[in-house]
Amino acid sequence: MHKNWYAVYTKPNCEKKVSRLLNKKGVEVFFPLNYKKSPFIVRGNLQPEPLFKSFIFLRAEESYLINLCKDVKGVLSLLYWLGKPATIDSDDINAIKEFTSNYKEIQLEKLDVNQQNQDSIIDDILLTMDGKMLMIKNRVIKVNLPSLGYTLIAEAENKDIFSRKSYFDRSNITLQQ
Repeated sequence: MHKNWYAVYTKPNCEKKVSRLLNKKGVEVFFPLNYKKSPFIVRGNLQPEPLFKSFIFLRAEESYLINLCKDVKGVLSLLYWLGKPATIDSDDINAIKEFTSNYKEIQLEKLDVNQQNQDSIIDDILLTMDGKMLMIKNRVIKVNLPSLGYTLIAEAENKDIFSRKSYFDRSNITLQQ
């Protein structure tokens, strides 16, 4: 059978523990971390925290998935859509991996699926990354994740926006005007 990505809802602050337990069972797990400045640390060191609170992503077959989640302590449930476990697009997972590896202090914003406001982004720089829209405006970079219903937002330095070879050299990225 075909393996898909799924979102697993965990007990609060148990994401790391659940991902370790699933790794021990031989399941491919993705636990995205976000690095934020802690208000309690004077020097401004970045502290890791889960990007999606109480959620981790795993790749498995659907038939194996339900029994697996019942056996792992700390898993509350799967994320369901229309009565079935919700599959997460692998392009969204790849976009999250790339975004979290390149940027720190990422913010999440709920994505309005019905929003078709194209007038506000006419003057912005738009890139497509693996089919996802990457919008750059005033040093703010946004990537839409439609299968999760979120937008990832990070602030970048000017040199990151225009001198980054990984954006413009890859064949799957096109500049839109």
